[in-house]
Amino acid sequence: MDTATRVFSVRDLVTESDSETDPKPDPKPEPEPEPEDDPAEAPEAGEGGGRSGAAEDAEQSEGPAAEEARDARDADDAEDGEKPATDAKADAGTADAPEPGAKAKTAEPKDPETETPGSEAPKAGVDAETEASEAEAEPAVDRPTAVFKKPRPAVDQPTTMLKLGGAAKDAAKGGAKVAPKPGEGGEGKGGAKPAPKPAESEAERTSKFVALKPLDAPKPESAAPAVPKAEPTAPTARTTPAARPGFERTTQQPLPPKPPLDLLAELTNTPPPPETPLRTTMRRVKIWTPLVLLLLVVFAVVQALRPLPAPALALTAKDTYAFDGGTLSLPWPDEGQGWMDVQGVGAMGRFGAQKPVAIGSVAKTMTSYIILRDHPLKVGQEGPKIEIDPTAEKEGGYDKGGESTLNTVKAGQSLTEKQALSAVMIPSANNIARLLARWDAGSEAAFVKKMNDTAKELGMTNTTYTDPSGLKETTVSTAEDQVKLGNQVVQNPALVAITSAASWTDPSGKNWPNWNELPYRMGAIGIKTGSTTAAGGNLLFAARKKVGGETVTIVGAILGQHKGPSILGTANAVSKTALEAAKEALTSAKILKKGDVVGYVDDKLGGHTPVVVTEDVTAVGWAGSRVKLSFAADQVPHSAKAGTKVGTLTVGEGGAGGAIKVPVALRQDLGEPDFLAKLTRIS
Repeated sequence: MDTATRVFSVRDLVTESDSETDPKPDPKPEPEPEPEDDPAEAPEAGEGGGRSGAAEDAEQSEGPAAEEARDARDADDAEDGEKPATDAKADAGTADAPEPGAKAKTAEPKDPETETPGSEAPKAGVDAETEASEAEAEPAVDRPTAVFKKPRPAVDQPTTMLKLGGAAKDAAKGGAKVAPKPGEGGEGKGGAKPAPKPAESEAERTSKFVALKPLDAPKPESAAPAVPKAEPTAPTARTTPAARPGFERTTQQPLPPKPPLDLLAELTNTPPPPETPLRTTMRRVKIWTPLVLLLLVVFAVVQALRPLPAPALALTAKDTYAFDGGTLSLPWPDEGQGWMDVQGVGAMGRFGAQKPVAIGSVAKTMTSYIILRDHPLKVGQEGPKIEIDPTAEKEGGYDKGGESTLNTVKAGQSLTEKQALSAVMIPSANNIARLLARWDAGSEAAFVKKMNDTAKELGMTNTTYTDPSGLKETTVSTAEDQVKLGNQVVQNPALVAITSAASWTDPSGKNWPNWNELPYRMGAIGIKTGSTTAAGGNLLFAARKKVGGETVTIVGAILGQHKGPSILGTANAVSKTALEAAKEALTSAKILKKGDVVGYVDDKLGGHTPVVVTEDVTAVGWAGSRVKLSFAADQVPHSAKAGTKVGTLTVGEGGAGGAIKVPVALRQDLGEPDFLAKLTRIS
């Protein structure tokens, strides 16, 4: 191995130990200044003969001046605490001793910074021939390229350092001579041969712990002037690295994170203020206030951008109006059952138990209603032609057995829809009612099913149909249910035009009078009679009257009249009496004037905009009756001008056709809710 690669100083060993524990990279070494000595004085590498003589002369010629300079440098090193002395253990002497039979190597002057602890002292008595032969045996080393000086790294404060600089100083004081630096002695400077260096004592080899100075402490000035360093005059003798000191390696363990205030105090060298409830509260306020403000801003934006709820109309006026007077009592017959209703207002009166009974030909009202619903006609239209089939012609002859039929029709002929309906509602032709059922549904059974389904739709819960004509006793209903059907019939102008006729002339020219006498006796508008032995005399009737500027329709039914010479005549008579009394009992009252506030538009966020009626409101009733008031809203906008129509005020039963309806409008401008209302809404 090349001798130059085994040269280490105590400083290098300690630095290497520190670098293993300290992961920080070494700073870039700075080039050292060239020595000012004459190059001629330093021998070149490879001059083995000149090397031994120069070294001996340097050792012998070392005088008091060199010792004083070395003492000054040692004192400077001891004060700086940076230059470690030679470390060695008690048993390291064996490593320094030369092997048996090995040749002794000549010691050379070294810089204290490059002197290694394991350097062997030259033995006395070695002659020049031995040195010369050894120099010839070993290859020459290029001195300037073989000696390396490791830069001094920054010292980490928590680590420790071994300081051995005092050992050399003690040895010097005890009389031991320190080898001079290159350039201080040797050949050409005095010619004196330096004395051999004595072996180190146990005390000198012992390491001692020196506490590190703070990094920011000023470095004391050196007691002695710096001595220029010279290049070595000869190759360094082969050395053995000294054993490392027995100190325990230190490691940096991760510390738990410190509180922010302690960290700030550590950076600013200011201790954290003491914790107090007030400081804790203020710190929490400073932390949470921005978060709360951010949440409030987000909440405000979301509330402002949320869709607005749909406005609604609310009624502030009374929802009912009561007419003065006692309870109305109509002149009802003493048998059967009856029901009287004012369309759009409510029930005017009733009598008898509303139990299902046979109704006879009154069932043809449902047959005609379904035909016009499925095949609608306008007033005056005849509609499609319906061919007379053989069954209709055959059943036309049943009149001889007392059944109501149209006996003038023949198979192959045809009737228009209007003519067929007239034959069913005025002369009550059973054969034509069955013909219409087959024409509409394909069979009488299918049509009967449609009749019962329609009855359920109209709320006729006590009604059952088993045939289109009502001839069968199993077709039953109540007066109340038939009035429900009559309220729908009077809303069909084409059907009212047929039922209000006093008579009808068939295609053959025969005139058929209406079995219902009320149209031509008192101007009634229908509707249908029915009579059988089981059912007795029955009549579903309707009439109109103008009251207080409003046209009112009265619908009534009387069933189960079995008295008198003619049960059908009795039904007409008692119905006429009850209908006339009902028309006389009707009255009107102005309950609201134009511009009266009847409600408001609720924007669902606390805003109310009043609404008013656009015209006078008149209610129709009778003594003791109560009329309902209700709102029906249009598409209410979020903002609108005053006078905009926003709904309708309904007086009476809204589902019936005779209810009075008056528009309502905004009394003032309707605006969107303000920002505060949007912000504070919850749902």
